[in-house]
Amino acid sequence: MPSSREIKRHNKREALIIAGINEISRSGIAGFSMRRAAEMAGVSCAAPARHFGGKQGFIAAIIEYVNSQWHDEQVKILSNCPSSTREQLVCFSIGYIKFLVEKPHFRSILMLKDESLDSTFEARGKTTQLTLDLVSKYCSEVGMDDATRLRKLYIVRSLIYGASLMFDNGELPYNEQVLEIVRQSIDREFDLP
Repeated sequence: MPSSREIKRHNKREALIIAGINEISRSGIAGFSMRRAAEMAGVSCAAPARHFGGKQGFIAAIIEYVNSQWHDEQVKILSNCPSSTREQLVCFSIGYIKFLVEKPHFRSILMLKDESLDSTFEARGKTTQLTLDLVSKYCSEVGMDDATRLRKLYIVRSLIYGASLMFDNGELPYNEQVLEIVRQSIDREFDLP
């Protein structure tokens, strides 16, 4: 059983990570300030260095935290999906949209593109690997060629990201009726050549 000191340290670390996510969402990587994140978390400006070692360690912890949250959500989504690959693909896509809409600050990390991070944090690219795997598996099951698979992947991801952004900026109301329209659009894509 963790001591109260360990619990307090864990809570402070998580508060810093959440504040860091908000700071990256607001300022981007180039403008990221450990001092502002510490201020938002209500801790001393030395706390980030104690917990993460420095800016790069802090950003790595943020990315790891968001990836972990997304991984846990993927497991939950897939546990509630039907068994066929196509149904899993559609179900997962809608779950991904919900995650991106309901956790917009996580979206800024999941979709983060910064050349200074690419070689250091290669695991970031794996956040959408399951979409690729499901599209590839389904296309293989029904005999679609590589060019068709690539086009299907592009369309599915476009629908996921496009719907997420349209929900987020208010172009589409975020409700079950519109999510059903998106679900039907993703499913129908696999009826098309």
